[in-house]
Amino acid sequence: MSKSIQPVSLNILGKEYKIACAQEEHEGLIRTAQELDRQMRKIRDTGKVAGAERIAVLAALNLAHDTSAGKNNPDNTEFCKRLTDLRLKIENVLENR
Repeated sequence: MSKSIQPVSLNILGKEYKIACAQEEHEGLIRTAQELDRQMRKIRDTGKVAGAERIAVLAALNLAHDTSAGKNNPDNTEFCKRLTDLRLKIENVLENR
């Protein structure tokens, strides 16, 4: 049985994106996009970071860190530490520009 691929419209930081995905994945994709939008708005509203690309990178790092930190797997400890260090470095660079 083949999955029906349909476009779904997502609004992230005031910009519309049309993404094709399986119909049964629409709801999850919309929830994920809403969380990304929330994270990006939170970062933008601090006033410390300008530019959608930089905001997107920081939001992606935050979400990846949150996802990996939620797992109690010892193998993820080093990964989480590296993500945190990377996020701090990026924030420092962006704040000092």
